[in-house]
Order: sequence, then structure tokens, then C-alpha cells
Amino acid sequence: MAEVIFTGPAGRIEARYHHVPEITAPIAIILHPHPQFGGTMNNQIVYQLYYSFVRRNFSVLRFNFRGVGRSQGLFDNGAGELSDAAAALDWMQGYNLEPKHCWIAGVSFGAWISMQLLMRRPEVEGFISVAPPANLYDFSFLAPCPSSGLMINGSEDRVVSTEAVAALVERLKTQKGVIIDHQIVPKANHFFENHVDELMRHIDAYLDTRLNGRDEEPVPVTKKQRRRF
Repeated sequence: MAEVIFTGPAGRIEARYHHVPEITAPIAIILHPHPQFGGTMNNQIVYQLYYSFVRRNFSVLRFNFRGVGRSQGLFDNGAGELSDAAAALDWMQGYNLEPKHCWIAGVSFGAWISMQLLMRRPEVEGFISVAPPANLYDFSFLAPCPSSGLMINGSEDRVVSTEAVAALVERLKTQKGVIIDHQIVPKANHFFENHVDELMRHIDAYLDTRLNGRDEEPVPVTKKQRRRF
């Protein structure tokens, strides 16, 4: 895992990057929760998502939105953060010229940003949305959703209700050929306290199902694989 700094719309962006040297290696970016409520790229779920893709031979990037950690700029209520995410994907594509697949994952606020980026970048073919804030933000831009993916939340989430996520998933199921999977982690709250391992079991199983039969089958993570790019 390499510490990297790249230029975003508001200045430098701090990130962590795992590079796979094969020119066709798939790519993924991970977006963290709300910056004004303690969200950073070091969030436990973001960290686990990052390594879930690493184990599947993806080049993977997680980064701090503007104003978080060493990333420059100020919180911009979503518009600037979407620009940061677009810059992150551009940076990734500069080091991965012919990726066979492109995925995006986000947690809470990061899930909302990730779905907006999905609508703007047709190369994104899969997504993981953890606790998507369906009752807090407008998701009407997903009309319809262009890619299949997973939305997952906790049954005891007091921030984002299961009913709100389920209603969003139902609205997104209208596109032919697109499958939105909705899963619920029993007894888990918005932060999946004491349930992160269970959350990741659901996500890992989903990724294995989606990627089954492709070249990026799961492999153990070793120190050698965590080389600097």
C-alpha cells in the first residue's frame, strides 16, 4: 500500500493506493462517510472494503475528501466531493490504462457520492453501497441506475431506515439487465458496530458471485502484493 498525493479540484488529495502492474487489472475506488461527522479514508469499513478488492487482484484507491486529513479545501456539501471522486477515478485511470473492470464502493455519505459518479462514468460496471442515506439525500438522479450492484444496511440503523433503502432499491429495479441486490445485516446500526465482520462476509460473498469465473479470483494478501506502485 502506497501513500499518494494527487491533485484535485481544490488542491492536493491524500490517498492510499494498491497497484497491480498488469495493464488489464481491474480498478476500484472507495469513498468514506460524511467528513463533518468523522468520516475519513481510515474508517474501518472503508479499510475493509479496500482490502476486499485488493484480495481480488484489483488496483484500489481510497482517499480523503477535501478538508479531511491532508487533503486541501473545505467541505462542499457534496458537489465538491463528487468532483474529488471524479478526480480520483481520473488519477486511477492514468496508472491503469486498460482496466478490464471498474468498480466503486461508498459508505453512507460516500455511497451517495459514489452513485452520482456512477451515473456520470459509464465505465463503472459495479458498486457496493453501504448504508446508503436514502432518506437524507436525493437519489432521484438514478433514473434509471445503469449498473448492477449491492446496497446493504443494518436492521437497527437509526440514521437510515431499512424501509428507505428498500424503497430506493425498488425504484432502481426498472432497468432491464440491471440487478440491484439489497441485503440487511441483522442487529447492526448505521456504523455496524460489532457487526463489521458480518457486513464484510455479505460483501465478500457478493463480490465472489459477481466476479465468479473471471480472472480476478480471490487470492491471499501478502507483503509482496502490497508493493509500492
